Amino acid sequence: MKILLISANTLRIPYPVYPLGLDYVAGSLDSRYQVKIVDLNDFSHPETLEAMIKEFSPDFAGISIRNIDNTDVLNCRSFLPEYQNLIRQVKTNSQAKIILGGSGFTIFPVEFMQALDADYGIVGEGERLAQLLDALEKKTDIKKILGVVTKEKTNIVYEPYSGAINRHFDPAGRHTNFYLSYGGMLNLQTKRGCPFQCSYCTYPHIEGSRMRFYPPQEIAKNARELQDAGAKYIFIIDSAFNASYDHSREVAEAFVKAKVSIPWGCFFVPTVPPADYFKRLAEAGLTHVEFGTESLSDTVLTNLHKPFKSENVFIAHKNALDAGLHVAHYFLLGGPGENKQTLQNTLAGIDSLGKAVFFFFCGVRIYPHTALYEIALREGQITADENILPPVFYRSPGISVEEIMKMVENKANGRVNWLIGAGEAKATRILPKLYRRGFTGPLWEYLIQ
Repeated sequence: MKILLISANTLRIPYPVYPLGLDYVAGSLDSRYQVKIVDLNDFSHPETLEAMIKEFSPDFAGISIRNIDNTDVLNCRSFLPEYQNLIRQVKTNSQAKIILGGSGFTIFPVEFMQALDADYGIVGEGERLAQLLDALEKKTDIKKILGVVTKEKTNIVYEPYSGAINRHFDPAGRHTNFYLSYGGMLNLQTKRGCPFQCSYCTYPHIEGSRMRFYPPQEIAKNARELQDAGAKYIFIIDSAFNASYDHSREVAEAFVKAKVSIPWGCFFVPTVPPADYFKRLAEAGLTHVEFGTESLSDTVLTNLHKPFKSENVFIAHKNALDAGLHVAHYFLLGGPGENKQTLQNTLAGIDSLGKAVFFFFCGVRIYPHTALYEIALREGQITADENILPPVFYRSPGISVEEIMKMVENKANGRVNWLIGAGEAKATRILPKLYRRGFTGPLWEYLIQ
């Protein structure tokens, strides 16, 4: 049986993201299946993709939907039309049954099933594909499989996957070569599940709220495989690498023992780190720290249910800089309680942070299964029967999106290390040029002033 796994994400700003999830899906399938991974980033011409589909002639096409839209409130673009076109290409050039999955699909499974006219879907972790295929082959009841969606089955059970988790990394894969030749970045995961309850975030819904750790030695072994395949940089995709300071430190120690010598980076929550934490990670190869800061107003941070205060951000930032690391902060403006004063507090605080890159998203996307969704319902910004697959953003009564943009742009005053909105304009001009010249890694450090 032939299984075609397609990564439908084509975003390359600020950098393209290796489809790690499909490695895990492939790792769940045994030798009964002939598996082929395809990344749309590597197929710029539709006719090339269609010829490949026709030649491979898959029995099933698993399509991973990562991004729903570009989350830019002023220049918003839904990716649904692109996914609809992809489905047409698969159906026109094969007899494959369509199976949807991925983080974006998990947030809107019923809506995507209807909009894309798929045969099956899998919410949460994609390893359940093996169970679905086995049930279809043996003609047993697929409705009993947790997380499986059909056109008729809409009572969905969300539960973390409890089976074996294995990554199948193909160093010779065409999609692997694309990322090695364009930025040199490959991805790694050290755990699943997020213990934080940020009001806007979907991670706990997708992966569960209990952290499930991979053994540090196994992670380091995988890192060496990526390095030996030619990776020049590793990005760890955990929602927050330091959600467990103990485990993340053990991972860094395992990297040293495994002689992982290429640089790496990840997302961090800006809580106060243990003494010498960032220094030890830097000694193990960490070079880039990306903080999910969101705001420097304690009022807004509380409303966003963040696990830190603004004073913690400055401590974490200084510790990272003292360790010689490149630092970026992501800000999510316009959430509950945002007004001109809270935004002014954030913008004034950024000047005190100093040497870093700052990514600003003006407007908070509303997703189901989040506290922000419930707030928007209570405030009448959305209704319970409203389809919010077409992008809907929370709008603070205290300040408009236009006012937020104006205040941020005035404060930025043309500084290249302040990237506003999706960051597409400046990043498009600078980062791809560096990739074409052979630079590797995320490269946003070249924007630091």
